[in-house]
Amino acid sequence: MTQETIFAKIIRREAPADIVYQDDLVTAFRDIRPQAPVHILIVPNRAIPTANDVLPEDEPALGRLFTVAAKLAREAGIAESGYRLLVNCNRDGGQEVYHLHMHLVGGRRLGPMLVRPTE
Repeated sequence: MTQETIFAKIIRREAPADIVYQDDLVTAFRDIRPQAPVHILIVPNRAIPTANDVLPEDEPALGRLFTVAAKLAREAGIAESGYRLLVNCNRDGGQEVYHLHMHLVGGRRLGPMLVRPTE
């Protein structure tokens, strides 16, 4: 059984969030700890704990994550200059909330994806 997360409460509008998009498949809201001028989380409305838990029937919602990301990037004025889409999986991947989500990050030049460790 999937554990209840803050994202599930946001989807149901039981927890406060700056929701910028919602439909029958996905919900998008501003990150409370933004890492860039634009930092929006896009989540499937069905609770999927990690990328490892995606099922074939989730494909419409996961495709919608990308179309909504493109729409929100255009609306934020960052589509042409560029942005990053990130999905973290499990602890070592940096996942903090176990409800699959995509980060839409942009509004400034972003650094490298990963920093090479010093040797």
